Amino acid sequence: MNHAASWSFHEEDARRISGRLETFLVEAAARTAILVDRTGQTLATVGEPPTFDPVAFASLTAADFSANDQLARLLGEEEFGALFHQGERESLYLADVARRVILVVLFDTRTTVGLVKLRVRPVVRELTDIFQQMFEREDTHRPQVDAGFVGEASDEIDKLFGR
Repeated sequence: MNHAASWSFHEEDARRISGRLETFLVEAAARTAILVDRTGQTLATVGEPPTFDPVAFASLTAADFSANDQLARLLGEEEFGALFHQGERESLYLADVARRVILVVLFDTRTTVGLVKLRVRPVVRELTDIFQQMFEREDTHRPQVDAGFVGEASDEIDKLFGR
């Protein structure tokens, strides 16, 4: 499991995520699971290694999800929680995780979209819980700036620029 350096996965987070995705791939008879953040960075890849450019794929996945969010809003929906792209031999199922991550499932004719959809729902719930715990942990570890300091800094900036 490889993950982007900009995310602070703890070893236990990575182990939980990859373990759950590996189980899901077996249950759904899918080939690969990729986690991509909404900015287009690959966070994790589990299963068969992709044969395409992973950087371009992650960017296009994020753009695809963003475009579909806009389409949903045009239809009066807040968002589409999942997308499905069917090819003759290869297909993609994309699902929103915690509104900040996209789970991409690559599968072929060895399985069906129905089985993938059935098996992906509990995985998305579990991954959402894991990521929300990670986000909450990050929020509590960020340095807090004292409000008095902000006011003093603002006063100093005003003095500097003659206001």
